[in-house]
Amino acid sequence: MGASWTALLIAVVGVAGTLGAALLTQIRADRTKRMELQAAAEQRREERGHAEELLRAEQARQQQRESLERRRACYITLNTAARQYLTEMSNHLHALRRGEDPAPSLENLEAGRLAYRESYAESQMIVPDVVSRPSSAAKTRLHAAYKKLRAYAEQPSLNAAELAAMEAELHEEVWPFLSAMKTSMRADLGVED
Repeated sequence: MGASWTALLIAVVGVAGTLGAALLTQIRADRTKRMELQAAAEQRREERGHAEELLRAEQARQQQRESLERRRACYITLNTAARQYLTEMSNHLHALRRGEDPAPSLENLEAGRLAYRESYAESQMIVPDVVSRPSSAAKTRLHAAYKKLRAYAEQPSLNAAELAAMEAELHEEVWPFLSAMKTSMRADLGVED
């Protein structure tokens, strides 16, 4: 019986070894598959993170482009309105000095002033400080010149000398501030001279 027990034991060990090898092979295959799935999931996470990063970068560039375009439109409107306002002051001044009916030029001046006020109010919400300071200084000069012109226009015949001096004042004390405002706008937009 010893030999049959030995043969049986060898057979049991052989079957157990065969079954164990199959089981170990399956366990290792499952572990390998799990590792492959984890690696694929990690790669998808990385790709998704990279795609989200690219999307955020593109959105940031788009916002920068939109901000630049919004500032550009605002600068064009503000610069045009400021220059038109000053031009209408000069036109009204000339009408007063020539003794013409001041009503049409005053109407144009008021329209120019209102257009400037609207564009300046809009600019306060959009422009950065680097442009806001020069535009505020220009507004102060424009407003002071407007007040003087309106005061002199009350009695142009009594203020003839002041009206004559005011043209030089507009060119020497107001235009430079509009030019400084324009320069700051161009610098903010990246426009080189």
